Amino acid sequence: MAKQQFKAESKRLLEMMINSIYTQREIFLRELVSNASDAIDKIYYKALTDDRLVFDKDSYFIKVTADKENRTLTIRDTGIGMTKEDLENNLGIIAKSGSLAFKKENESKDGHDIIGQFGVGFYSAFMVADVVTVISKALDGDGAYKWESTGADGYTIEPVEKDSVGTEVILKIKDNTEDDSYDEFLEEYRLKSIIKKYSDFIRYPIKMDMKSSRRKEGSDTEFEEYEEEQTVNSLVPIWKKNKSELTADDYEKFYSEKHYGFDKPLKHIHISVDGAVRYHSILFIPESMPFDYYSKEFEKGLELYSNGVLIMNKCADLLPDYFSFVKGMVDSEDLSLNISREMLQHDRQLKLIAKNIQSKIKGQLQSLLKDEREKYETFYKAFGRQLKFGIYNDYGTHKDVLQDLLLFYSSKEKKLVTLDEYVLRMPEDQKYIYYASGESNERIEKLPQTEMVSDKGYEILYFTDDIDEFAIKMLMTYKEKEFKSVSSGDLGIEADEKDKEAESESNDSKELFDSMTEFLSGKVKNVRASKRLRSHPVCLTTEGDVTIEMEKILNAMPNNPNVKADKVLEINVNHAVFQSLKDAHEKDKEKLNLYTSLLYNQALLIEGLPIQDPVEFTNDICKVMV
Repeated sequence: MAKQQFKAESKRLLEMMINSIYTQREIFLRELVSNASDAIDKIYYKALTDDRLVFDKDSYFIKVTADKENRTLTIRDTGIGMTKEDLENNLGIIAKSGSLAFKKENESKDGHDIIGQFGVGFYSAFMVADVVTVISKALDGDGAYKWESTGADGYTIEPVEKDSVGTEVILKIKDNTEDDSYDEFLEEYRLKSIIKKYSDFIRYPIKMDMKSSRRKEGSDTEFEEYEEEQTVNSLVPIWKKNKSELTADDYEKFYSEKHYGFDKPLKHIHISVDGAVRYHSILFIPESMPFDYYSKEFEKGLELYSNGVLIMNKCADLLPDYFSFVKGMVDSEDLSLNISREMLQHDRQLKLIAKNIQSKIKGQLQSLLKDEREKYETFYKAFGRQLKFGIYNDYGTHKDVLQDLLLFYSSKEKKLVTLDEYVLRMPEDQKYIYYASGESNERIEKLPQTEMVSDKGYEILYFTDDIDEFAIKMLMTYKEKEFKSVSSGDLGIEADEKDKEAESESNDSKELFDSMTEFLSGKVKNVRASKRLRSHPVCLTTEGDVTIEMEKILNAMPNNPNVKADKVLEINVNHAVFQSLKDAHEKDKEKLNLYTSLLYNQALLIEGLPIQDPVEFTNDICKVMV
């Protein structure tokens, strides 16, 4: 029996396949099981047009058998089988797809879709086997044939005896080496786990003879081992079931079984699309943040299946970064695959699915916000920061998607509110959306800078996340209303009588403020009379784009860019302290400098900024006391 050679390009491809294409050896079993499923699908297709065939699904299965003694693993199917020509065409020329050609011939027929490409995936078997033998008998064929190969050196085909239609793929598993162990592919529980991982939702039963134990008859203490045939796959995936048949418990059980998280999902999204691209998907919005969510170890992405066969554990391209907290899976029959099922080609179908998924997630979050506010706030406390990062990243490209999902604590409502709720409550004379930044709501409430805005009855949003101000800078406006920090130089509020008095006093005391500005040179840009202060003596405000909170955050970064906000020291001219400043300016320049230093350091402390010289500060306090 003469050995036939692979074509030159096929030989090179086989060598590459064996050595490098697949990153995990266990993939071979997924490929062979998928091919077996294809073979059964082909009989189903033929039954659609051939009246002589009756397709009884219960008669079709895939059997996986490990023989440790002989180091063989057999994958047997009851599918359509292959003729001698099929063996030569499908296995002799690598990357020629018998399944793909069959599918094209039957495109107009309604029924199951063929999963894979018999040819390329089949050769992954050589990653774990020294010898691969295929024994096949075709439906309506002229007998059975055996195809056998030891790898790139070629293959043989000869006639054999086989009673039933179908195919057996027999792998002679490699011996262990110092670096690699192949015994795992002969262990029944390891094989079962691989099948559950990749092929759990193949539509035909995958059977294995599994060892179990039971109590011996007539004995309460003795047990005996026995072997029984078990179906190890789940057959029908939850995502292909009718939504009306499923309960919340079914979805929670699926979430737990797939190890998406230890929490319970707040909400699930079950999608079935049969349009320009066909796919099924189940997505989950988690209740709590994974412990590694903001670490480099965290991987975003959805499980990706092709017709029930797992292709990727984490397909990052299906989720935008700002929705990276979403867990779940996508199963599509329309995705284009390149040379291996591991490597997904980023084609138009994938982009359409990703776009649709993004829309569905946003819609579900909006629905949660509108109809189940308490649940949404639970979600937002865990992942609101990620939505804000989404607005900040890519120069605000995604702000229109995310802005209506934001929540901030309100000075008026004393709870989280949306930007839309804020704007709807704005008085007609209010020009801006006002916000204040700080470490906590409690600290912000005590900020002197909030006094004027609060006195006008305007609502203030509290920013306590380090990303808040950066995100708002990218957002810039909401419904044509500009955001304005209460620490901004110009608050856009018309002056009342007190403000006019302050302005007049400021003009009269120009020399005083100039002296204070000169003393604080390099620390503040200016010292001036405040229009915003009511009861507090002093505060810091800023001019320009960088606020004091932004300065703190940026300078806490590892590279420490030493960014400084343009600070202004504001003095309450209606406070008793101001009279002391005036007196010192007229009578004692040294005392004026002392008071100026104290007020400046007080303002730093109010903002949570470090005092440059704490010893000097305490000495200054002592000087005032004696």
